[in-house]
Amino acid sequence: MSQPLPAGSLTGKTALVTGSSRGIGADTARYLAQAGADVVINFRNKAPRAEKLATELRELGVRVLVVGADLTDPDSVAAMFDEVARAFGSLDILVLNASGGMESGVAEDYALTLNRDAQVRTLETALPLLPQGARVVFVTSHQAHFIRTTATMPEYEPVALSKRAGEDALRERIPALAERGVEFVVVSGDMIEGTITATLLERANPGAIATRRESAGRLYNVSEFAAEVALAAIEPVPADNTRLVGDTGSFAGE
Repeated sequence: MSQPLPAGSLTGKTALVTGSSRGIGADTARYLAQAGADVVINFRNKAPRAEKLATELRELGVRVLVVGADLTDPDSVAAMFDEVARAFGSLDILVLNASGGMESGVAEDYALTLNRDAQVRTLETALPLLPQGARVVFVTSHQAHFIRTTATMPEYEPVALSKRAGEDALRERIPALAERGVEFVVVSGDMIEGTITATLLERANPGAIATRRESAGRLYNVSEFAAEVALAAIEPVPADNTRLVGDTGSFAGE
């Protein structure tokens, strides 16, 4: 896997990536650590995977903290940031990557609880640790980002709507973040090959990924998209606070 960030560019910085025991979150944490950042790996129920990743990243010479936390549980989130404060004192990069809503057996309002309420709570709980110059990155999909103007698959619509609600709620906080000197950027990507969401969509709607791939020309894989998320942590924030990754020709503008 190539390294999108210059070696040493994040030395002395600390980054937390939610949902980083696997997939896009894990690769994002890996890229940040390769650039020299000390990393907090957050997981909900994949402790062995998180610990395995931590062992790998420590071999790079960075400090790694592994913290289990359910982002829908306020006490759990508060305890996570208490651990971060004790270990590192501050947090320079917060990547809001964890999301969900297509899982079976969850409450009807779970998608909104996780993708909106928990995202806002995580940011607000982290705020005391974010110094001037810190960067917050929110990870979403084109299917969610453009949901107000472009319909998506029925199977994904509740998740898309909840993720857009989360994006909107976070964007409302941009002025307050700016007053503190904290930057905010949304990274939106097309369907990503190899993610849990893509697998669940394919199961519910066979052929969905191939159809989207044909329409877009190509789809990013997990490591390619994670590289874009990592770059969003250091590159200048676009004027509209939005970094679009992959084809957007099939989506109507907001």
